[in-house]
Amino acid sequence: MAGGVNAGAPLEAEIVGLAHDGRGIARLGGKAVFIDGALPGERVRFCVFKRRRHMDEARLLEVLVPSADRVQPKCEHFGVCGGCALQHLAPAAQLAAKQSQLLEDLQRIGRVRPQRILEPLAGPAFGYRRRARLGVKLVHKKGRVLAGFRERRGAYLADIRRCEVLIEELNSLPQDLAVLAQTLSIREHLPQVEVAAGDEAAALVFRVLAPLGEEDRAKLEAFGARRGVQIYVQSGGIDTIRPLHPTQAALSYSLDLPPSPLQIAFGPNDFIQVNRDLNRLLVAAAMEQLEAGAGDTVLDLFCGLGNFTLPLARRAARVVGVEGDAGLVAKAEGNSLRNGIANTRFIAAELLEAHPLGSWASEVYDRVLLDPPRAGARALMERMSHWGPRRVVYISCHPASLARDAGILVQSQGFDLIAAGVMDMFPHTTHVESMAVFEARA
Repeated sequence: MAGGVNAGAPLEAEIVGLAHDGRGIARLGGKAVFIDGALPGERVRFCVFKRRRHMDEARLLEVLVPSADRVQPKCEHFGVCGGCALQHLAPAAQLAAKQSQLLEDLQRIGRVRPQRILEPLAGPAFGYRRRARLGVKLVHKKGRVLAGFRERRGAYLADIRRCEVLIEELNSLPQDLAVLAQTLSIREHLPQVEVAAGDEAAALVFRVLAPLGEEDRAKLEAFGARRGVQIYVQSGGIDTIRPLHPTQAALSYSLDLPPSPLQIAFGPNDFIQVNRDLNRLLVAAAMEQLEAGAGDTVLDLFCGLGNFTLPLARRAARVVGVEGDAGLVAKAEGNSLRNGIANTRFIAAELLEAHPLGSWASEVYDRVLLDPPRAGARALMERMSHWGPRRVVYISCHPASLARDAGILVQSQGFDLIAAGVMDMFPHTTHVESMAVFEARA
């Protein structure tokens, strides 16, 4: 092996960095070695199991000198289950690593630096997740059904009983769903269950690839009643999702913001922020950074159910929310009416492709907020100078696309990056959620 490193032989090295996927990075013979479970500052013993031209992959054998930031994982399944990658790293150190990644991407990809760093947003480290997709699989070799997340760096479902990052009411779902599925006649045709929880109720969407008989239906109904959750079934695309009982009430969550809480209703398959507590902090921080006033017209791009639109409407003269999913637009309109808000306008329009937009795109706006998917919003960046906002707040779930778009705003659209920071929307994962604030140059 290059640099005298032998595959399979025990080796020792210092860990000098943390990769974006949570693995520790060592350097031997001028070559990077990625080691699962190792942390920066540690000295470890490991063995290489895969050689590549520019890097090797290795398995951790022993931590010889542990990092001061190493902690005992709370979950008994950590290291096997692929749901979490960083439970062995203290939460404050996780946030620091994510902030470092954000700043590095802004500089390397966008060639920009924020004038100041926003204070990281953090909430509970466990019991935070209110949305999830759990796989279900009858494993013949084990003679039983498994339910949960896939194995870490594997294609098989992990054999787990509970999930410590799911909200407390749902953290035993992996075991409970496995026991339920074991009794169903369609257990080999039940690949996944979607989980969605509001403040007062939760829903499970069972993906069924075979007809649901009366006996199985009765078992699902009994499970829902016992667990206090709504039960839906899905036989194909999302348009086939149906409740077992058509009278089930809509799910909802509250945004506790002055002068009174807002109620946001949503369906079991609608996009909502996974972390309830962080979402409330995020919305409050976005309102503070956008600085919308009573005379302002605000544009909210990728508005979804109105998570940001409705709070903004209580501060601004008018808010235009634009979203690509027409179903979400209809629900956002309903949420606006439900909360007695009349100064909003919601529009269904595709935002990820560069093509002619509606009349809303020819208007000017005092403030713009956007919360795009991982791909970012490159197609919209060059319209920003036309809209002419004094301030832009960009919520991102992918630092690389944010960095690319930040470069466009700063280098060609006349904005300065005045602040940026991260939030721990997904503790113990390598997912980086961030916020960037731009201001028009005088």
